[in-house]
Amino acid sequence: MDHGKHQAPQGYEPGEGILTTLIRIPVRIVVLVLVLPARMVWDALAALWHAADRVLLRPLGRALLWLLDTLVLTPLAWLYTWVLTPLGKAAAWLAVALLVWPWIGLWRYVIVPVARYGIAAPAVWLYAHVLTPLGHGLRWIGTALLLPALHGLGNGVGWLITVLLILPLQFLWRYVAVPVVRYGLVVPVVWLYEAVLTPVGRGTARVLSTLWHATVWTLGMLWQGTAWVLAQLWRGIAATGRGLGLAVAWLVMTLLVAPLVWTYRHILTPVGREIAAAFEVAWRIAGYISRAVGRALSTIAWYLIGAPFSWAYRTVCTPVGHFLRDAVWAPARRAAAEAGRAARAALATARETVRQARRDAWRALVGAPGAARSGEPRGIPARTLGSTTTVPSAAQASETPLGGDPFAKQG
Repeated sequence: MDHGKHQAPQGYEPGEGILTTLIRIPVRIVVLVLVLPARMVWDALAALWHAADRVLLRPLGRALLWLLDTLVLTPLAWLYTWVLTPLGKAAAWLAVALLVWPWIGLWRYVIVPVARYGIAAPAVWLYAHVLTPLGHGLRWIGTALLLPALHGLGNGVGWLITVLLILPLQFLWRYVAVPVVRYGLVVPVVWLYEAVLTPVGRGTARVLSTLWHATVWTLGMLWQGTAWVLAQLWRGIAATGRGLGLAVAWLVMTLLVAPLVWTYRHILTPVGREIAAAFEVAWRIAGYISRAVGRALSTIAWYLIGAPFSWAYRTVCTPVGHFLRDAVWAPARRAAAEAGRAARAALATARETVRQARRDAWRALVGAPGAARSGEPRGIPARTLGSTTTVPSAAQASETPLGGDPFAKQG
């Protein structure tokens, strides 16, 4: 009894809550009731699809492929091979003959000879025999005559510019402009800068520096004080915000997140897992039931339809067919064969009779063959006058000359 007290209830697995155990069997029953019609419909549709595929779709596909090959692909291949290919080759040859060859001939036999013998050759001759000697002569004239003359002229012009312009300007710059600028402008400006402007500037800079440092120190102290006040104010606001945030976070975690997590972990997860397992088990059980129902329906259909048809085929149709084959079809086939042989024999006899009558009529008109005549050796064909060909209808020529045999008379 103590051992029985500590045993877990049936259907309870370690690590599962009591809620899971309580909802498992009802959920599976409900899911089986819901899934069984869907599984039976699915199996019926699958069986119909396989039957239709085996009986209708595959033959229809093969027929469509045969029709496509016969009505489309084969005519297209024939059209491409025997119509489009020759037309393409002819069009290509015609295009080359009308568009390419004339331009090739024009380039090869018109443009190239005209450019070579009408332009290039005269231009080369002109350059070699006219322009080159002319250029050499002009170069000699420039080197021997013009260059020395220009050199002398340039030297003379340079000496004149130096004597008349550059030397006076140098004298004015050295002895007039430089002393005037140095002693009239530079020396007073330097003295003014060193004696007046420099002391005044240094004093002004010292005063301004002192004022600047005092102002900067005052502003720095003001900024430090303001920053300290603002920092203390910000620390207070931050501490208040952190306290409020912690309080709000605790409230949210305690009142919202924790119940949601508990509900998801202890209710939704087991229920979802059990529903999924129930669907899986129900689908398998529905498959077993659907297959059993299908086998029962197929057995009933066999005993109601197939077995009677099979019995009727074996018991009635097969003996009747054998009787018809042995008693009706075989004698009729033998009679038809005998009638065919008799008709063929009659036709052969008639053909032979007609052939013999034709030979007799021909013999009556033109006579018997040469081998059957009297007085002539057998096996030697008759000959016509002036010919060696054997013609059955031609009259035979005499073997002796018309005037008799002169050698026979003399003998």
